[in-house]
Amino acid sequence: MKPGLDAIRRVCGALGDPQRAFKAVHVAGTNGKGAICAIVDAALRAASGRNLRIGRYTSPHLVSLNERFFLDGAPVGDDALEAAASRVFAALSSPGASSVAEELTFFEALTATAFSLYAEAKVDYAVLECGLGGRLDATNACEPALSVISRVGLDHCDWLGSTIDAIAREKSGIVKPGVPVVLGRNDDKVRAVVESRASEMGAPFVYAPEVVRDDEIPRGFSLAGSFNRENAVTAIAALKTLFGGSMPSGAVDGFSHVVWPGRFQRVGDCIIDGAHNPPAARALADALAEECAKSGESRRFVLVFGACADKDVGEVLRILSPFVSHGLAVSTNNPRSLLAEDAARIMRTAGIDAESCANLREALALRGRFYGRGASETIVCGSLFLAGEAIVELGAYPWPVRFDPSESLLSQDVARG
Repeated sequence: MKPGLDAIRRVCGALGDPQRAFKAVHVAGTNGKGAICAIVDAALRAASGRNLRIGRYTSPHLVSLNERFFLDGAPVGDDALEAAASRVFAALSSPGASSVAEELTFFEALTATAFSLYAEAKVDYAVLECGLGGRLDATNACEPALSVISRVGLDHCDWLGSTIDAIAREKSGIVKPGVPVVLGRNDDKVRAVVESRASEMGAPFVYAPEVVRDDEIPRGFSLAGSFNRENAVTAIAALKTLFGGSMPSGAVDGFSHVVWPGRFQRVGDCIIDGAHNPPAARALADALAEECAKSGESRRFVLVFGACADKDVGEVLRILSPFVSHGLAVSTNNPRSLLAEDAARIMRTAGIDAESCANLREALALRGRFYGRGASETIVCGSLFLAGEAIVELGAYPWPVRFDPSESLLSQDVARG
């Protein structure tokens, strides 16, 4: 990671500034920003009589790189993605960009590819999710029609700061002069930081919970969990702001067709969730508590858990432990993964009876052994990389399966398949 905008701007300049060819909805935040992107995408495509072409760029991918690049409601095909990437790498050999070619990060290369892809496709809107932070994130080279900030919490503290105020300042770096900014539900400290930044930039400020009621979420909204209802409120506020105060006609129909895999997704007796930091773990715990309240019984789950070593794993597990009867620890398909044995040890420290497994397939095969001991369902969580693997293993991945590296495309990664 190399936070900064110089490289992406030089590459965009060599490409003819494709980021200026469409209206962008730019979304930052710690948790929920990807779901907000998915909701806004679906709603814009459903808007009656507008025939809008919509691009959506999110990260990371769960399984295949193509997931990051949606066009008209589906991941782009390999040919279109290859063509856009080829334009980027051709531009890197130009005099204006050659000096950054060796320094360009994986995410910067993908972001430039997204800009080129959506400019070539002549999209009306591109919904862009920040990768890390906001102020120095490569997506911040865009020229937005609207900025959106979801719930902000402590994550990536080594890069963004160790306090909620510092992180909020980084996220609010996406606010542009005169461009409206919508803030989702947050604590007062975050609101103060974002509202102050908006005032400095002359940007109209909208606090989503003040302009949208929960009962405005369309019936049949397809994403489960109270945290996704919060995301829906933010998305509705964003759509209203984008279209002058009211939702575009027909947009509500899109809410029943939102697909956002790996976030409180039910597959048989499993709940798959990418919760990987304390705020996401609290959201997952709240959703589990709601499930228990609906059934009128205190339910516990087998937890299949794997995480990256740079996360606050202990706190995540402490938050989830009241819902867990037994833990099965695995390593994730990522070079930053915590070893399964270490994950099991931390699970036990958090008060969870746990053991390590050789891989996810073994853990899923073993989980039934612990049913009937206070559990009859399984939670798979700790990492989006693990969530993707679980969706594939359980036969629920909706697109062609090809496991692509998540953080690089080095030749040795491709050679390993």
